[in-house]
Amino acid sequence: METFLHENRFRCEFHVYLCARIMDEKELKIISGAAHVFIKYGVKSVNMDDVARHLGVSKKTLYQFVTDKEDLVKKSVSVFCQQEDNDITAICQKGLNAIDENLEIMNYVSNMIQNIHPSVAYDIEKYHPAVFRQMRNHRQSAVYNCVYQNLIKGQKEGYYRKDFKADVIAKIYISRMESLFDPSLFPATEYKVTEVYAEVFRYHVLGIASAKGAEYLQSKTKTIKQ
Repeated sequence: METFLHENRFRCEFHVYLCARIMDEKELKIISGAAHVFIKYGVKSVNMDDVARHLGVSKKTLYQFVTDKEDLVKKSVSVFCQQEDNDITAICQKGLNAIDENLEIMNYVSNMIQNIHPSVAYDIEKYHPAVFRQMRNHRQSAVYNCVYQNLIKGQKEGYYRKDFKADVIAKIYISRMESLFDPSLFPATEYKVTEVYAEVFRYHVLGIASAKGAEYLQSKTKTIKQ
């Protein structure tokens, strides 16, 4: 539990910016629009003129809400991560069993990542390292929390084995997820990220499933999107 609280601190720190101030409707529309531009076209290849043009606003309007591209990338990542958190929290509040919850989250993530330009993570890491560190810390904490809670739920329901340590498995899952976007392991010219993600998901669930869980997952595999 101490480790969990320590990691969750990173998530809280990342959201200080959002919690400290509430964007008005126009600002949120601008930042959200910019996030979609980066997601579609990448980060390095898009300059402030491009963002303004895609949003149908002047650069003067854009600079009312950000100081430079670094600031825009930071705010765009914050808004994107907050929306992702909200969407996954909504799934977790549906009262599904652990495997169905995992399947729905998997489908959500698959739909999301297939629409992200393959260079986005690399561009942010190379050209906006401070933003990347914040994003990585947030993502690790958010994923850890989500997976950890799902593991505990599945153990209580009998869908997962009871002979593993949830905190260890959650961290192993994080390391696997980070490898999805490593171009040296899975170059975009050879692998579809959604297919790799589906394999990681199956590997994860089958590795922790009880006999009951494995049988239930087998009956649900038709819902897994390739």
